[in-house]
Amino acid sequence: MSIKKSARRRARELALQGLYGYFIAGDGAEIGLIEANLRDLEGYEKADQELLERLLHGVVQEHSALQADIEPYLDRPLKDLSPIEYSVLMIATYEFKNCLDVPYRVVINEAVEMTKEFGGTDGFKFVNGVLDKLAAVLRAVEVEGGR
Repeated sequence: MSIKKSARRRARELALQGLYGYFIAGDGAEIGLIEANLRDLEGYEKADQELLERLLHGVVQEHSALQADIEPYLDRPLKDLSPIEYSVLMIATYEFKNCLDVPYRVVINEAVEMTKEFGGTDGFKFVNGVLDKLAAVLRAVEVEGGR
């Protein structure tokens, strides 16, 4: 039995796939080519197109700032993160900062679920730990209000 994914979940997953390719390709990556490749993937037409575009372009444009936000909460150098963990953390950090209509717990849950589906065995635990700490800083009022 398959679970029906929401349009927003599909958008996040496609953004993850696109950013994975973008970060793997390095400096020569073209976001337009990556977007074209995403259009060929199953489920593309069911994704929240606005959110997908916002996440893809936002993470690429704010990449350095997002990286600086997560670095203090890592237990290893950035270069040692798996590309999936890195991409998930970039998406979630972008959402913490720019998608204030999405509750921080939803951001963390979505990131953990994507890491479980696409990442390594225990990667989701690492992602959850980093995002819990980051939420306390980037969404301090919301986190405190929820306790």
